[in-house]
Amino acid sequence: MAPRPYWKGHLKLSLVTCPVSLTPATTESEKVRFHTINSETGHRVRSRYVDAETGKPVADEDEVRGYETEEGQHVIIEDEELEAVGLESTRTIDIDQFVQADTIEWIWYDTPYYLMPDDEVAQEAFAVIREAMAATGMVGISRLVLSRRERAVMLEPRGKGIVLWTLRYGDEVREPDEIFGDKEERKPEQRLVKLVQTLIEDQTTTWDPSLVKDPVQGRLKEIIESKQKKKAKKPAKPKKGEEPEVPSNVVNIMDALKKSISQEKKGRR
Repeated sequence: MAPRPYWKGHLKLSLVTCPVSLTPATTESEKVRFHTINSETGHRVRSRYVDAETGKPVADEDEVRGYETEEGQHVIIEDEELEAVGLESTRTIDIDQFVQADTIEWIWYDTPYYLMPDDEVAQEAFAVIREAMAATGMVGISRLVLSRRERAVMLEPRGKGIVLWTLRYGDEVREPDEIFGDKEERKPEQRLVKLVQTLIEDQTTTWDPSLVKDPVQGRLKEIIESKQKKKAKKPAKPKKGEEPEVPSNVVNIMDALKKSISQEKKGRR
């Protein structure tokens, strides 16, 4: 069963407009989630906002947004004021700029969505925009309100549809020099580099989603199913000798690489 669209609105490029729908490209529906339970009653625990000073619960209508200007001092911002500085339309993706697809680095990408035409009439206009971007190697830049937050978005043609990525804002991305700038670069020995290249070649495979399968989720589901059958067993603790060997701080890199390559070749045989 196809997932329901997360958002519906219009895609607009100059005078060309068509209705579209937006669906998350990723899902966590299969992920094991836990609730906080009262162990005495078995009932779920509900969280409530309380006043930090008085400890009394705060009614929904009394909850407002505040920006802290100094310790203990806040400027209150009303919902109407937030809406006034946002987009005029929360239901239109208006593409007003294009950039080369390969000029946006991966670190700016945030969350992916699939963008598709919402009806048969919209398919032609949608396809024209998509194919024109694909032919020129361009991606569209726009803005969109999702979950009451205005986001910068990038539209990338992909197959029959368009992938819409929400982008991080400029002040959310650290410059690499902030982290790497003071580090002195050490040139490695070429013979060591060649050994690592050999190891990479031996371990190269074809991409498959199973390579990033989460084994913990599968084990949790087994435990839950076991408890449902009232035959719960505590997870077995690893036996002595099964724990991964902790490498010492002093390592002969050449010997380690040669040993790794040798083990890899034996495993392939």
